[in-house]
Amino acid sequence: MKKLSLGFVAFLQAAGLVVYCGLIGFIIINGERLFGPMLNFLGPALFLILFVISAIICALIFGTYPFILFWEHKDTKKALRLVAYTTGWLIFFVLAFLSALAIFR
Repeated sequence: MKKLSLGFVAFLQAAGLVVYCGLIGFIIINGERLFGPMLNFLGPALFLILFVISAIICALIFGTYPFILFWEHKDTKKALRLVAYTTGWLIFFVLAFLSALAIFR
């Protein structure tokens, strides 16, 4: 298999985060329709548990490969570049979504 460039890996990581966050957003916005009204402490507790799990999943998507580059391959510069590129792609996606919201509103 051909090696992927660092920029493309960063794009895939950022796109994975965007898709995952979109799915979680869909669940949150449609939560009452999917699960019914939550009139006790279970709704907020479920939200907090989902928040913690989401933080872990996002950290795994964002940080696993940079950690491998840093820890196993001892390539600190490449790991830091990957974090910076992924952050850049995430900023691009946020700006693209904000632009789309402004245009289609």
